[in-house]
Amino acid sequence: MGLTSHGLLALAALLAVATVLGTLWVWPKLAVRSWPAMFLRLGTIALTQVALLATLGLAVNDYFIFYSSWSDLLGREHGAGVIQGAGATPGTSTTPGSSATPGAGAAAGSGATPGSGAAPGASGTPAGGRPGVQALGTAEITGADSANRDPARIGRLDQVRLPGTTTGLSTDGYVYLPPQYFQPGNEGRHFPAVLVMTGFPGDAKNLVTKLRYPATELDLLRKGTMKPTVLVLMRPSPSMPRDSECEDIPHGPQAQTYFTIDVPADLRASYRVLGGADGLGVMGDSTGGYCALKLGMEHPAVFPVVASLSGYFKAPEDVTTGDLFGGSRQRRDEADLDWRLSHLPPPALAVLLADSKEDGSTYADSRAFAAAARPPLVVAQATVDTGGHNFTTWDRLIPTSLGWLSAHLADPA
Repeated sequence: MGLTSHGLLALAALLAVATVLGTLWVWPKLAVRSWPAMFLRLGTIALTQVALLATLGLAVNDYFIFYSSWSDLLGREHGAGVIQGAGATPGTSTTPGSSATPGAGAAAGSGATPGSGAAPGASGTPAGGRPGVQALGTAEITGADSANRDPARIGRLDQVRLPGTTTGLSTDGYVYLPPQYFQPGNEGRHFPAVLVMTGFPGDAKNLVTKLRYPATELDLLRKGTMKPTVLVLMRPSPSMPRDSECEDIPHGPQAQTYFTIDVPADLRASYRVLGGADGLGVMGDSTGGYCALKLGMEHPAVFPVVASLSGYFKAPEDVTTGDLFGGSRQRRDEADLDWRLSHLPPPALAVLLADSKEDGSTYADSRAFAAAARPPLVVAQATVDTGGHNFTTWDRLIPTSLGWLSAHLADPA
């Protein structure tokens, strides 16, 4: 039986009921003072608990599709995503790992790319005196050659805090600087950057250790299928433990302003990140995917390129979010991305929706959104045939998504 089949769930439920009834039936016979009887009582309790937890786990997985199959649960899914649709870059292949713009490989492998800028000092204030990223230290690039710590060969991963001078918010994260940032002759060049967000509540460290964004970019650079790009890895909510859903909440955290004004300003004050059109992209998974698409649709001049991995299209309202919209129906509608697509002029935006075909309603919602898109909004889809709403699926979609983003961002200059 399939992991998400109703038959398996029904069988587990029947077994759970049978173990409970069986325990009640045999318990009087085991109510004697002896070691064998004690171990048998413990065994019936353990069996009942396992059956109940298995049923609960299957029911939750059946609803959320965290794992779509037994092989997905066991981590045996390895196929990468394939890009389809109008958003695929003209003149490039839509197969995994080959969606970079022509010439990106040359830039990635040569010393002719930007180069040697240092992270901000301990004070977090660059030479110009403008507040920027606060450096917290450096971290290891998971999956990279640990014996080689030369930034000009593997890049550098900075632990940072991004303060919001406009909003007063701040959050910790990581900034990955590609090897070309440090190579001789590139000291004056600036790089495109991609803001990468986790799901909620998430942890920015997962983007390094489990989803391996820096290591994946390094691999794509070495293959020549991605241009050197600064990665900014962070949570989607700067107001933890509240889930802000990247919204400017009336009389509350101004999360959208933080991501669209404060974070870009911090980056450009502290690192050589491109300004102007096509200098910044944004991507994320789950809540991060919703945030990425919302930020792009509402602020295409800031984030003209978006990749959403298993993202949804309407903000939830629950105990973690509280009242996001101050009771305003208009604000709630505008945060519904399907509503925006139907009722407002489409933004000039390039979007990649990356999903598993087995990820519940997410894949169907993405197909519907892509079908409804009209110029200047251009939407492509990257899909894998199997997989659920989990790290294993996103790990398979990230190389294709990064390559697609790179193809749509400006070249280092």
